[in-house]
Amino acid sequence: MRYMASLIVIFLLLSGFSAPQPEEKVTIIIELDHNPGSFASEIERRYPRLEIITKYDTIFNGLAIRGTEEELEKISRMKEVTNQYPVQTYQALGEEKLQFSTETIRERIQTPYTGKGVKVGVIDTGVDYTHPDLIKNYKGGYDTVDFDEDPMETKEEGATLHGTHVSGVIAADGEMQGIAPDADLYAYRALGPGGMGSSVQVIAALEEAVNDGMDVINLSLGNAVNGPDWPTTHAVNKVIELGTVVVVAAGNAGPGAWTIGSPATSSAAITVGASALASKAPFLRVAGEEKQIPVQIMSGSVKWELEKKYPIVHVGIGAKDKDIPNLTGKIALVERGGIPFSLKALKAYQAGAAAVLIYNNESGGFHGGLDRIKLPIPVASLSKQAGEWLKQKAVDQHQWIESNQVPSDEQVASFSSRGPVTTNWEIKPDILAPGVDILSTVPGGYGSLQGTSMASPHVAGVAALLKEAHPEWTPEEIKHALTTTADLIYNKKNPFLPTEQGAGFIDVKQALDPPLLISQGGYSIGKIEEKFFRKRLPLTVKNLTEQPIKLQMERPSMKKGEWWTVPMPVEIPPKSKKDLAVELRLSSALLEDGVHEGFLSIKTDTEDYDIPYMYVKDHSNYDKVSGFELSQKWRNEDEASYRMHLADDASEVSIDLYRAGTMLRVGNLVKLEDLKSGMIEGDISLKKLDLAGTYVAVVSIQTSEGEDSYTFPIYIEGK
Repeated sequence: MRYMASLIVIFLLLSGFSAPQPEEKVTIIIELDHNPGSFASEIERRYPRLEIITKYDTIFNGLAIRGTEEELEKISRMKEVTNQYPVQTYQALGEEKLQFSTETIRERIQTPYTGKGVKVGVIDTGVDYTHPDLIKNYKGGYDTVDFDEDPMETKEEGATLHGTHVSGVIAADGEMQGIAPDADLYAYRALGPGGMGSSVQVIAALEEAVNDGMDVINLSLGNAVNGPDWPTTHAVNKVIELGTVVVVAAGNAGPGAWTIGSPATSSAAITVGASALASKAPFLRVAGEEKQIPVQIMSGSVKWELEKKYPIVHVGIGAKDKDIPNLTGKIALVERGGIPFSLKALKAYQAGAAAVLIYNNESGGFHGGLDRIKLPIPVASLSKQAGEWLKQKAVDQHQWIESNQVPSDEQVASFSSRGPVTTNWEIKPDILAPGVDILSTVPGGYGSLQGTSMASPHVAGVAALLKEAHPEWTPEEIKHALTTTADLIYNKKNPFLPTEQGAGFIDVKQALDPPLLISQGGYSIGKIEEKFFRKRLPLTVKNLTEQPIKLQMERPSMKKGEWWTVPMPVEIPPKSKKDLAVELRLSSALLEDGVHEGFLSIKTDTEDYDIPYMYVKDHSNYDKVSGFELSQKWRNEDEASYRMHLADDASEVSIDLYRAGTMLRVGNLVKLEDLKSGMIEGDISLKKLDLAGTYVAVVSIQTSEGEDSYTFPIYIEGK
């Protein structure tokens, strides 16, 4: 009997359950310490409202009894009862077809192109090349972490799956079909255990990929340096100059502006932001309140499909078991911090929770995952503001929350990094692709992840299709085809901003056979510092069809201090191009500070095309310093090298060092004067400083806009 009880308990842990309503009748199975006959007679006499469904006296002694929760609770307390079990519903386990986002994309285009003969390199955590959906297309690669020819995912401590997931989106050919299922897949492992790597490994992987003759390279990786002068960005630009298409994930630091990081800041690369396909999205409401809270499912979680009212319980950071009450049938509200997300979720689930909401411990939202743990309940993230609002309006006032599924159009994912880029003031991302709840190959099977890392390989796969369809096209022309034909997505009635969506969502069918190519994927006009600004913006349009195309450009709605002049309507002959121009004039005294952006519209008889534009007026809220690094020299531990990125020219930069925790000042490392924007690097002496451990570097910068300070954690190994 102990064996049977164990099986039932395991089944409950895997399936989850919710509490019945007070008058709701339910059925339970009770286990007895003797033959059930006499006990059944006793129940019928003492509790006539209970219904005995059946008796068990062969494989174990017990009864199935139906009644209300209150009545059944009385039975369970009787001394003859040794165990009780809720009744579960069983059904034949038909095999559910997995839904892949790549199928959705391919259904839209129905193209004969499959990427055949196109070589695609994935620079990532490696790949499980033994996966049945990848084994046919895997052709080789290199490992720049261990410097050998085996780019297998990390399997032991710090195991990874990211590169296998990315590879499946591009070129899976099995139960899952990638965007380009016949492409030749090459893997370059530049990120080791835990998915960590350095610029050295990434640049080495780019070199290996170029030497192997890749047509397309995907980089679903990045850092926080929002500038165009970092080594990885320069390396990507050089790869594209040599003739390879490079697709880069924008990053997951949204929804704030200025969050695109290197190498997604490369001007020539195709930088991809993440969107959510049209679907039903979960929202939470509190009775009597108009506000709706959007739910952001964490990577690795099951879908949020709850559609009724639930009690909600706040359990702090969920670190100590004694602080977690019985959560049966309730939603756990947990604060971020202290322990990993997966452990918070597991503890809440073991306490009976129907779902888990983890809210941020600092301003804004966040993008998290469950580290391979598989739970049958949904786990989602909330912003700090949303979590505190739910605590105040629902938890503190003992209100239940209602979970509803609200239909939503295509959206820019909240986590997707936004532009613009500092220093060169360019629009990024260039385009959007699906990046939310993306099911793909992982070692041992399939799994869902989300992020711009998942959006980028969709576009890399499309680039492989374009390369097969138009082998003569340059990387620049492939990028132009994608940005020319992309479709704007809207936030209610207005399009998302250019620095949120670039040219819009990929339209693969149009990109494969575009009527025309616009050579300007967007107008990055720059930072406006003059009192009166005037600039002529080139517009080159190429007609790829056998028929003339008439086009006219609409003048955008102009704000105070802004004047646009657009070309007159024009006809472009077949298989030819026209060099036109747009002119922008600005009176900076009449403009507000900050980022100004929008779209210029070109219309033909059959299509509309939208070109994003952006300029920055004087001051804005971007970080003036990013990517500070300090590292000891391996040949001489008394010396260290530093580097950082400056967004603006600076009259003075000072770097001071503080001990982490105590924040006691160690001293000044270096003072620099009259610096130009871009990457700054140099050497300093540590000879007089006995340093070892974790520190905080405070970089103070003096610019024309005033003084700012930025902090960066660093670790010094010591002598």
